[in-house]
Amino acid sequence: MGIYEDLVWRGLIKDESSPEIRDLLNKGGVTFYIGTDPTGDSLHIGHFSSFLISKRLKDAGHNPILLVGGGTGLIGDPKPDAERPMITVEEVNHNFECLKAQAEKIFGFEVVNNYDWLKDFSYIDWLRDVGKFFNIGYMLNKDIVRRRLDEGITYTEFSYMTMQAYDFLHLYQNRGVTMQVAGQDQWGNITAGIELIRKKLGKEAYGFTMPLLTKSDGQKFGKTNGKAIWLDINKTSAYEMYQFFINSEDSKVIDYLKFLTFLPKEEIERLEVSNNEHPELREAHKALAREVITFLHGSEAYDSAVKIAETFFKGNLKDLTYEELKQGTADLERTKLESGTPLINALVSIGACKSNREARDLIKGSSISVNGEKITDMGYVLEQENAFNKELTIIKKGKKFYYAIEF
Repeated sequence: MGIYEDLVWRGLIKDESSPEIRDLLNKGGVTFYIGTDPTGDSLHIGHFSSFLISKRLKDAGHNPILLVGGGTGLIGDPKPDAERPMITVEEVNHNFECLKAQAEKIFGFEVVNNYDWLKDFSYIDWLRDVGKFFNIGYMLNKDIVRRRLDEGITYTEFSYMTMQAYDFLHLYQNRGVTMQVAGQDQWGNITAGIELIRKKLGKEAYGFTMPLLTKSDGQKFGKTNGKAIWLDINKTSAYEMYQFFINSEDSKVIDYLKFLTFLPKEEIERLEVSNNEHPELREAHKALAREVITFLHGSEAYDSAVKIAETFFKGNLKDLTYEELKQGTADLERTKLESGTPLINALVSIGACKSNREARDLIKGSSISVNGEKITDMGYVLEQENAFNKELTIIKKGKKFYYAIEF
């Protein structure tokens, strides 16, 4: 099975600009680019699915270039529903450096910045050298533009397409780039670049898109409780990422394995059978978490995430390092209490109980643990001296409810 057939099997090809794409991909040796704008200081899991295609193509003998749009990022790609807020030059420059370092570390790609070739254009030169090759009717017919016409679209956003198209032209002329790869929402921009190259140079260029990774309800994949899943381990810990994948929808986990891992077809098909016949084992989910976390952060980070998850489920909290405890309780609301607070009062303060009487009943029934130890003493007092790192105390109610207290 060639790389093209593998991508098709994984569901990673949606639009193709030419029937020649298949032979070009299977033959190898294509210099291609994939781009993103530096709207944040870290890539997220949605970027990961796109950039993995580039890694697959690189492993198949192609030559990837990652474009981080320091120029286009100052304008903003039109969203389907509203105009993007503009970010400052300082933010864009900072984000570019962060994404460049991250992409080079994770994927080993060469990174270029389109600000380097866009910044020197005068408005007149741009209209004469680039704008004259774009037909307004052609631009209005692009999906994102057409969808925004009723709500309104600014000239700035409308012009974004010409900038991305010029990126393709510039890389074609200066770096030998003949193909662009992107998510399906970039199809209009890709074809605009192909047309610009054809009109200006009389040459042929190519492009294909991959479907956006979504949940079963159609929402973009990559957020949990409204929070993005970042590739920066300081923004999303390995444990948070582990929990995210373990809790993925059963109906979508096989798609995620195809999109986000390098597991072979035979192994994914075996996991699909396991997921259908024994979903309670979550074997596919665990494989997904293992493959992604290990690729991004290494096996030690993955092993630590598993240790945290298993410890909070049925182990002793004292087996965890303080850093692991912080990861495991990152989503818990912190309650600030004074050292010397009686446990009964603390249980009411943190919302574990509605009354002192209920608190006593729980303690009497051995349903309360403090820092991994069952407490049955009605007079137990929380002391800062006994807290983890003298900062954090963790209370467990029953089998699965946790609360965090800071002193």
